[in-house]
Amino acid sequence: MSPIPIRDTLGMLEDNLERRKSVLPVPRRRALGWTKGLNLPRGGERVLYTGQMFQIVPAINAMTDRLAKMEGSWMANYFGVARRLNRWVNLAGVMARGDPQEAREYSGFLRNIVSLLRRSGVEFGYLYEDDLYAGALAHDEGLDDALRAHAEVVFRTLRSHGVKEVITVDPHTTEMLREIYPKVLKGYDLKVRTYLEVLVERRPTPVKQLGTSVTVHDSCIYARREGVIEQPRELLRRGGVEIREVERSGRATQCCGGPIEMLFPERSSELATQRVGQLSQVSKQVVTLCPLCLANLRRVAPEDVKITDVSTYLAKAYCPSTPAPAAADLSGAGTRAPADHGTPVEA
Repeated sequence: MSPIPIRDTLGMLEDNLERRKSVLPVPRRRALGWTKGLNLPRGGERVLYTGQMFQIVPAINAMTDRLAKMEGSWMANYFGVARRLNRWVNLAGVMARGDPQEAREYSGFLRNIVSLLRRSGVEFGYLYEDDLYAGALAHDEGLDDALRAHAEVVFRTLRSHGVKEVITVDPHTTEMLREIYPKVLKGYDLKVRTYLEVLVERRPTPVKQLGTSVTVHDSCIYARREGVIEQPRELLRRGGVEIREVERSGRATQCCGGPIEMLFPERSSELATQRVGQLSQVSKQVVTLCPLCLANLRRVAPEDVKITDVSTYLAKAYCPSTPAPAAADLSGAGTRAPADHGTPVEA
């Protein structure tokens, strides 16, 4: 019995980044479907940049599930052949066909973020097909040469649109554009802030007090490297959310099990299970700040533990067009995105 062949798996991701501009390319309709009906201006000096992280998570989940079944099986012996084929045919795309319902939900999170920024009076554009994957997984897995070449493509694309300021939506893209790109690129001069930092600065007025309590799972990247700890808590509290802190929170947060889920699925699940246990002892309502954390924790969470992205709570509290569901519905787990999130992404 063979483990997941690390070299060939990383090779497939590297080949995809070089040939298809993403480690796990998603169809255009899934990458951009979330924007339908939002009338986001194209380009501009300030843009919302998703780095395709929310869009790619359903593909990562699908890939992880399939690799977990292969771990320790005879199928792992054929990854070398699969890598050679993948250079010509996107096999990763076949293995990483995500759940359309899950894709709709993650699209809803992005639409929440747009609503929150607009509610706060922030003007911004979007790059649509040029909102490229930032290369986070390539960085995490040490694919330095491929990352450097890809970063040059991303920066060149941003400059071609006249972008000077970027608003990010997740910790991985934030770290790439704010910390990693300046180290590998000459002349990199973009201003990069998370939407949470922008919202705190704008101080939007809540339209509803949610009257619920949660615990927050801090992203390792946000908490330890990007200084994003108090911002989401301040926004939640102002929206009437009581925060019950788990012992390992803030800079002392514990890993969700990523980004090793595609290389060591079993070990990743063990770490995620441990973390869910810590969080659920404090509250059955868990807020995440990262799409990968959300995916890893949900994968192992029992049914009575509801885990969702922070944008869900913030949209309920700050955006008047967002209906307030029952507390249990705030998780969005296993449900279709609410109608006010717009037209679902096509399968």
